[in-house]
Amino acid sequence: MTQIYLSIYGNDSKSLILLIAWLPAAISVVFVYTIRTMTLVRQPNELRIFYRFLCVSIFLALFIMGMTIARNIVTFSQRAYAGSASVNHEHQSTNPTSLELDNPNPKPKAKTSCFANVFLNKPERGEDYSILQALLSTDMLILFVATFCGLGTSLTAVDNLGQIGESLGYPTKTIKSFVSLLSIWNYFGRIFAGFVSEILLVRYKFPRTLMFTLVLFLSCVGLLLTAFPIPGSVYVASIIIGFSFGAQLPLIFAIISELFGLKYYSTLFNCGQLGSPLGSYILNVRVTGPLYDREALKELAKKGLDRSAVKELVCIGNHCYRSSFIILACVCCFGGLSLLILVIRTRKFYNGDIYKKFRDEAQIIGT
Repeated sequence: MTQIYLSIYGNDSKSLILLIAWLPAAISVVFVYTIRTMTLVRQPNELRIFYRFLCVSIFLALFIMGMTIARNIVTFSQRAYAGSASVNHEHQSTNPTSLELDNPNPKPKAKTSCFANVFLNKPERGEDYSILQALLSTDMLILFVATFCGLGTSLTAVDNLGQIGESLGYPTKTIKSFVSLLSIWNYFGRIFAGFVSEILLVRYKFPRTLMFTLVLFLSCVGLLLTAFPIPGSVYVASIIIGFSFGAQLPLIFAIISELFGLKYYSTLFNCGQLGSPLGSYILNVRVTGPLYDREALKELAKKGLDRSAVKELVCIGNHCYRSSFIILACVCCFGGLSLLILVIRTRKFYNGDIYKKFRDEAQIIGT
């Protein structure tokens, strides 16, 4: 997006608002007719095609990261940005044989009371939970706490990254690099969490809940690097926070689908990530913002000024975000510790064959 903006409008900040207004709307209008009900189709070469798309996307991410680094060294003209934003794409269409899978007729179930369904007749982990059964379960409560702590702290760090760079005295060009690095490593985090967690789970029975725990502890490192900055540490912190932020979402969605089934997955994963905006609001608006303002007011008091003397509160120095990011690191660590409870609770489940149910259903459909 940054390269497209620079190639079309140059470094015109007013045109950025125009680009944000028309580009997403134009894409939605162009692709609105592609949304339709589709029959489940399995293709023999789908894994190979997926790997090709993955390699292309990784190459594109590395290219953008290289452009971001080069932009700090070399000054680019608008024509150069236009050239860098142009990508040749070759598409090869294949017509592989496909196998259409039709869902079998569901068996009628005996009617039971709502109380018995929710509290007494809970299914085993991996079976299809009802919405109430999942929302009132201990596992979902732990996931909600972890989401609140993990995504809440990450979003707070992302929202304040520009102001952090300003308080530490970095130029605007470098601050933009922080944001770009965070976005690129957010993508790498998503890819890593999806592929590596699946490989570790299938080959070594390594639970996804434990990987989620490790990701939160890694995020603590990035938050502490921001709280106690040294020269160049914000680069590393941007990479760590972006990577851990991106890795959390695929893990949360996968864990919800594995523990509570797929019948009501679309509802449950939206309920499961409600902790993200709630955590962002509390930690950003109620914690980080007031603490930053307090440090800025202290600087004004040292200069003999009061709040009415300035339009905006600005704090310069390493101390501006120290206390707030120490709190964020503690909250994130608490989320990781709470996930250890879920790791213990789901240990036997992940040691078993969690995909057996789906293979059995596929065999039934195939016959």
